[in-house]
Amino acid sequence: MINDEVILVSITPNAEETMAYCARVSNESNQKNPNISRLLSYCIKHGHWSVFEQANMIIEINTSRAISPQIIRHRSFTFQEFSQRYSTATKYIPHHPRRQDKSNKQNSIDDLDHQTQEWFKKSQNEVWNFTYAKYNEALEKEIAKESARVLLPLNTSTKLYMNGTIRSWIHYIQLRTKSETQLEHRIIAEKCKKIFIQNLPQVAKSLEWKN
Repeated sequence: MINDEVILVSITPNAEETMAYCARVSNESNQKNPNISRLLSYCIKHGHWSVFEQANMIIEINTSRAISPQIIRHRSFTFQEFSQRYSTATKYIPHHPRRQDKSNKQNSIDDLDHQTQEWFKKSQNEVWNFTYAKYNEALEKEIAKESARVLLPLNTSTKLYMNGTIRSWIHYIQLRTKSETQLEHRIIAEKCKKIFIQNLPQVAKSLEWKN
């Protein structure tokens, strides 16, 4: 039901080795030591986070306009986002409905009955079909894309390129994989975590991260 895609675009070549090399800046004769696992673990344990600013990772995130503002709030990253001013929107991402938690405004509970879920699914489709038709009608009337886009709902799809240091990725993943994060965003963060583990296995091991 949740169709967010998360894809690795690029990462600093030999990122872990590069960070370890930079960490040994004051020990030049030992900079190329291939034994880096204990060093990276030591840096994490003692909060030497500047070491993890010496490598970068870019991830492509496909999500909805409802979720992208939450991601862009992470200001230690730089972003490029699909522009509805220059390109035409073409699809939406369906969202799974959940019941509002009355004791916690930032939480929702996935226990709605099937009938309510189907109503919400149908409603999303009806709203999309109506607004998308009006959007295309506006474009046919030569209304600029930057104006016509206001007719589209928040579940309109978008694409982000999210570029940050490994330090920023560690912080983002630690924060956004917590239960307090909205489910749709948490799923994205979990996928980012999987990419992190695959590409930075020694750092992930030091953080005690597992797939």
